[in-house]
Amino acid sequence: MEQILTMNNKERERIKVLSQIIERKITIAEASEILGISERQGYRLLKRYRTEGDIGVIHKLRGRTSNRGYPKELREKVTKLYWKQYRDYGATLYGEMLLEYHQISLDHETIRRWLLRSGGASIKRTKRPHRRKRDRRSSIGSLVQFDGSPHDWFEGRGPECVLLHAIDDASNRVFLRFAPSENTADVLTTLQLYCQRYGIPAALYVDHGAVFYAEKQLTDVGRAMKQLGVEMIYAHSPQAKGRVERGNRTHQDRLVKALRREGISTIAQANRYLDEVYCDDHNQHFAVVQNLIDIHRPIEGYDLDAIFCFQTERQVRNDYTITLNAQIIQLLRGPSPLPPPRQMVTVRRYLDGTLHLVWKEHELRFEYWKATSGKHYRTLCVPKPTHPWRRGTIGKGRYDKPY
Repeated sequence: MEQILTMNNKERERIKVLSQIIERKITIAEASEILGISERQGYRLLKRYRTEGDIGVIHKLRGRTSNRGYPKELREKVTKLYWKQYRDYGATLYGEMLLEYHQISLDHETIRRWLLRSGGASIKRTKRPHRRKRDRRSSIGSLVQFDGSPHDWFEGRGPECVLLHAIDDASNRVFLRFAPSENTADVLTTLQLYCQRYGIPAALYVDHGAVFYAEKQLTDVGRAMKQLGVEMIYAHSPQAKGRVERGNRTHQDRLVKALRREGISTIAQANRYLDEVYCDDHNQHFAVVQNLIDIHRPIEGYDLDAIFCFQTERQVRNDYTITLNAQIIQLLRGPSPLPPPRQMVTVRRYLDGTLHLVWKEHELRFEYWKATSGKHYRTLCVPKPTHPWRRGTIGKGRYDKPY
């Protein structure tokens, strides 16, 4: 009965060299040097070839399980657990969950091979288009990329919201906060909390969203950054902010699953989880801060509440009043001097909702002007039917009947 042997190029090359030894064309020392093996290994290989023929050259573990391989039971357990509880996890994240919750330590590529063999097509690495790599900044705080990521973060358990994501370009250190939308108030709140925690960065890299960019004037975010001396850099495409965009994709995978495991379904609970657990764990795992200089500036000397706020200007009238949102505000005498009429005062509404009027860095006292009580209605006078105005002449005829 004929036997079909499967050989690779290495084994076929060995047969040629061993045949030359038997024909006494070369010595075992020369053959061992050609094959890249020791002379002792050459003698063993020649002995097997003489006694067993071509099959003696084939590796003995061909078609068998490796002696260093994992048990079949472990592979079946990991695969079954994946399809039961973690079917939407990637191989890397699934490996972390196995170690944290099931005390199973496996390399993510081993897990990837096992899952591909069991029919998992979603765990393949996706091919991305080639783009020119931009060098990272050399110091922490030199550039912070900022973006909002709308997503169904609670997977239907709670309201849809946006993850406001700030990531340091040099170290990959992140600061995260959930908000109902990417609005000015929540962006200002997030940036203020970032400055209170890490300090004031040198530059902020954002997109051309209405919160950050306006054609002929500064937005409240742009004005706050200018007061802090932070350079605003506007990206012309999502790919330009590749670091924060890739981070959004990572959080849409890892953070969504973490919120699911913790049973979190509200923005308040999610922000508490970010502050107490997730951000620190994520930074410990992915951020690289060693051998990097931190150039964040301290916040001492800055009134952050007066900077991260809504700000506008109003002109003072002759009666020392201003108008704001169709409401009259009366300026009052106090320790600070009153601005003369037709001067501009700065109106600031803090993030906590309080209103502050400032003129030449002096806080002004004020009160909302109250109209007299009671409702005023316009009196409608209806002429009588016999009023001359109702008995007009039209053309040549005369209408006695009122209309």
